[in-house]
Amino acid sequence: MNGISDEEVKHIAKLSAIGLSEKEMSSMKKHLSAVLDYFKTLDKVDVSGVSPTAHILSAVNVLREDTPRESMPTDELMKTAPDSDGSSYTVPRVVE
Repeated sequence: MNGISDEEVKHIAKLSAIGLSEKEMSSMKKHLSAVLDYFKTLDKVDVSGVSPTAHILSAVNVLREDTPRESMPTDELMKTAPDSDGSSYTVPRVVE
């Protein structure tokens, strides 16, 4: 196992905004070293025939055609408003 230094673990803990005891520091050092070793294993995998991808699924967004149409009448929309001035919604003031 190729190690990670105590200073690097402390730096990562600081960036993560977590406090580590000495016992936790030792445990975290082992875990982080194991993760780095796993990445070294992944580096050995031949991916030359694999094309880059942004997503593992071949899902594609299905969108409807964007066609202009008539808006709902204002008086119809105002019926759903909890409070209105007749042509727009009114809401309580939140900024003083």
